[in-house]
Amino acid sequence: MSRDDKSEALRRGASEIIGYEDFLTELKTRISNVQLWAVVAVNKELVLLYWQIGRDILNRQQQQGWGAKVINRLAADLQKAFPEMKGFSLRNLKYMRAFAEAYPDDQLVQQPVALIPWGHNARILDTIKDQTERLWYVQQTIEYGWSRNVLVHQIESKLYHRQGKATTNFNRTLPQAQSELAQQLLKDPYTFDFLNLGKDFLERDLERALINHIRDFLIELGVGFAFVGSQYHLEVGGEDFYIDLLFYHLRLRCYIVIDLKIEEFKPEYSGKMNFYVSAVDNLLRHPDDQPTIGMILCKSKNKVIAEYSLRDIHKPIGVSVYQLKDILPEALQGNLPTIEQLEAELQTMSIDIETPDKL
Repeated sequence: MSRDDKSEALRRGASEIIGYEDFLTELKTRISNVQLWAVVAVNKELVLLYWQIGRDILNRQQQQGWGAKVINRLAADLQKAFPEMKGFSLRNLKYMRAFAEAYPDDQLVQQPVALIPWGHNARILDTIKDQTERLWYVQQTIEYGWSRNVLVHQIESKLYHRQGKATTNFNRTLPQAQSELAQQLLKDPYTFDFLNLGKDFLERDLERALINHIRDFLIELGVGFAFVGSQYHLEVGGEDFYIDLLFYHLRLRCYIVIDLKIEEFKPEYSGKMNFYVSAVDNLLRHPDDQPTIGMILCKSKNKVIAEYSLRDIHKPIGVSVYQLKDILPEALQGNLPTIEQLEAELQTMSIDIETPDKL
């Protein structure tokens, strides 16, 4: 009997053992979890080591009067002692000192700062001075598994200041838990800096450009948005209607209707969106789904007019603006996930924890 025949015989024999397949699946899951835990543990220990080194340098400079040049000597001596390690460069030691100065509380470092790669922490230190904002980006990185390039893009697009800023009626039209999550997920403004449109573009041009850049559009919308279709057809009362963009949100568990406008918000837009949301609720919504949410994206808006327009509407609707900027740099585009990768991430909602970055 050949080796392949023996392997096949063993597989057939194993499949006949009661409970074997379930046991094998359990073992695979356990092993995968241990592998993931090992990566997280190694990263955490490395970040804590860097913090401790930075703290000790900082303490000696403050208490014993060590000058700045001592870091140069320390970098050279550590690189000589540990030539196989890449983290003891002069530049990285300066990051360690800045890291310890930014996070004086060791408990804060252990949870959650040490849960993201060192390279992520360095980028946050480079660009964010406010402690609350820093920790917000740390938490978002943990929750959504941002790569370093995506993290940098979110910081540069000022995501912290845009999150949850849309004008909505969610507090009246959605249950509290659903309302808070929906409000947090919507931004104002949305930054479509991956588009390259001329000054005289039409709404269909904006829609077509967003569809052509659906990967970048989904990243700007945020993790959890699954694309359903554009110009999505609905038949109501024997007439045809078309929704600009239709999404389903995996965390909110609801459809999200997006209506695009290339001009300032007008009160009548809320009535049209109310119609669309009602139609989707009636024609598409599953009994287990949460209420459909409408999102009107305009070139600009008067906040008072938007609030008045939504005041007596009983369907959850938000109004936000969008900004068109320069096209994304090629380096960032190449590091954004593919549509297939993004879909897999949206479906599993797992966190892809990277190994420690090398500066």
